[in-house]
Amino acid sequence: MDRQREMGLAQLIVMIDLFRDELYEQLLKKEGIRALEILREVQNDYF
Repeated sequence: MDRQREMGLAQLIVMIDLFRDELYEQLLKKEGIRALEILREVQNDYF
C-alpha cells in the first residue's frame, strides 16, 4: 500500500470516529443514562 493511500485511510478512520462521537452524543441527549445500554444491546445483536 502506498503512503498516500495509507494517509487517506487514516483520515477516513478519524472522520468516522468523530462522526461516531457525534452520533453517540445525540443518543445520550435523547436517551440519557440508557444510551450505553442501548448501544451495547445493538452491538451484541451484530456479534
